[in-house]
Order: sequence, then structure tokens, then C-alpha cells
Amino acid sequence: MSFTADLEPEADAYWEAILDHPMVQALGAGTLDDDPFRYWVRQDYVYLVDYARVFAHGAATAPDLDRMRTFADLLGSTVETEMDLHREYAAEFGIDAATLEATDPSPTTRAYTDFLVRTATDGDFGALVAAVLPCMWGFNETGKRLAADGLPDDDRYAEWIRTYAGDEFTELTEWCRDLANQVAAERTAADRERYRDLFRTSARYEYRFWDAAWRQEDWAL
Repeated sequence: MSFTADLEPEADAYWEAILDHPMVQALGAGTLDDDPFRYWVRQDYVYLVDYARVFAHGAATAPDLDRMRTFADLLGSTVETEMDLHREYAAEFGIDAATLEATDPSPTTRAYTDFLVRTATDGDFGALVAAVLPCMWGFNETGKRLAADGLPDDDRYAEWIRTYAGDEFTELTEWCRDLANQVAAERTAADRERYRDLFRTSARYEYRFWDAAWRQEDWAL
């Protein structure tokens, strides 16, 4: 059994918890208030900056040229394309580029991105792949499961669902799953268990990222 096939029962529990979260339910229904989603959009922009740093580490630590090239492409597409698209999408919610750039990370965003960057810096290549997998896999599953229930009338939320349920993001998710299977197969059982623990941590942060936006989490001091 492949690494991700072995993970599926546990992963599905995380995706179901995310899907059942009131913010995700409201997004799927098109009834979500703008304020928590504006919070989410701003924090996701902050997240993308450090996500790009993780891709840079992936390119630097990749064991072969093909994987190095792929992570370099992901870095470039994130910095040059995805963040531009994010700015355009944010504008639909009245958030300009300067506001995005001035956003301070929430406690959850800070903890999640610090975890990812630390894993990428201190761990091996397989650890990096295991840590980034829940972001792609979780968003893809959330998008597909929401799409299966029908798109909301609010075009902004429908666009979010179409993006993460679409063929392009699904292909990226499958690539990351395949990569995780490859690197896990090359390592020891102890390594694979370590990768599973990293996957769990990121998946839990994925849930908390939604929850922080729903609560509009802020620093106490």
C-alpha cells in the first residue's frame, strides 16, 4: 500500500472536519459574511509568502533535477502568478494590495508557517513534502466536495470552489501525492512514521486556519 493510500482514512477525517466547519459550510452555501472571508484572504496572502519559501527549500534540497525543476516552477508560479491572482481576488472583497502587504500574521498563521519553514529547513526532502501535502490535498478535497453539492449563487465563493475543485489544482494535488509516495517508498519505516506525524500536524493547522478566520483570531496583547 502506498504512503498516501495508507493515510487516506486518517486524512479523510481531517477533510470531513474541515467540510463540517461552519465557515466552510457557509462558503459552500454562499451565505458566508464578508468579514471572516476577508480575514481569510488576508491571512492566506501572508501564508503564501512563506509557502513560497518552502518551495524554494524544496528546489534547494531536491535529490534530482526533475524534482528541483518542479519546485522551482512552483516557486515561480506562486510568486509571479498565484499571488497576482490572489491580489485580484482580494480586490473583489474590497482589499487592496497595500492592505494585503500590511497584514500581520495571526497566531495560527504564524504557528503554521513557522512549522512549515522549520520543517523545510531542518528536515529532509521527504519531511518537506509530507508537511506541504495537506494544504494541496485538503483544499482539493474541500473544493470537490463542495462542488458536488452545487455551486453557490455568490460568484466570489463559486470561483473559490471552482479553483480548488478544478482540473489544474487536482493535477497539482495528484503530483504531490505521487511525490509523497515516491519519497516515502525510498525511506525507512521510522521515516514514514515521522512523515505521517508531520502530515497530521499540517492537517490540523489546515483546520485551525479556517477556524481562526471564522473567529477572526487576534493576538491578546
